[in-house]
Amino acid sequence: MWKLALLCAISGTLFLTPKVNTCNEAVCGSIVSKCLLTQSCKCELKNCTCCKECFNCLSYLYDECCSCVDLCPQPHEIDETLLSKKSHVEDFKEPVPGLFDALTQVPDAQNRWNITRMPINIDLSHYGPKGHVKVVMQSGDQPGLLPIESHNIITLNCTVVFMKGCRTWHKCRSNCESMGSNSYRWFHDGCCECIGQHCINYGINESKCRECSMNQDEEEDDDDDEGDYGQDSDNALNL
Repeated sequence: MWKLALLCAISGTLFLTPKVNTCNEAVCGSIVSKCLLTQSCKCELKNCTCCKECFNCLSYLYDECCSCVDLCPQPHEIDETLLSKKSHVEDFKEPVPGLFDALTQVPDAQNRWNITRMPINIDLSHYGPKGHVKVVMQSGDQPGLLPIESHNIITLNCTVVFMKGCRTWHKCRSNCESMGSNSYRWFHDGCCECIGQHCINYGINESKCRECSMNQDEEEDDDDDEGDYGQDSDNALNL
């Protein structure tokens, strides 16, 4: 009789106490009752003096049943601000600079992307068989910049395109390749950046896409030609 009363008390403690993580009664009921009877899981997570014993007791069901004994670590929440700082970059084997330049000469009539240009100064005096190219990037609207005085300096424009909405990694790659860009940068928050031929270090390492955040679903492409901005090529990926 006392064993029955003890089992009822354990069951009440196990299944009637509200928990952050749901306890699966059907899967965990039997083994958790056994571990509670042997007091193998009688401790708190902060000191966890019984964690090893409880892990052995719950055995292969520990991951699924640790919530029943309040010994599951709290799940880690994703910080969306960190996703916008992480990115994947890749070069295209056969870019088409002429096509990319033509598409980015003026703002897109359909407002599908935002164009950003940055001047890049290259010091040709450092270019040679044993030398290196010295490249200086500066923002066009950055105040207090002094002109670089050298007859060997040439200035080129780095042009990048930030897509308006979010893209998957595959769709970002496909869109940028269809535009003829030299490379692309896909941010983990879904922002897509297509990069022109004169850029270094894969353009701008900052997510600047309009209407793209983790709280928004990826925009559906209603127009058949949204993914292809030039003529088809063997290397362009179809959406």
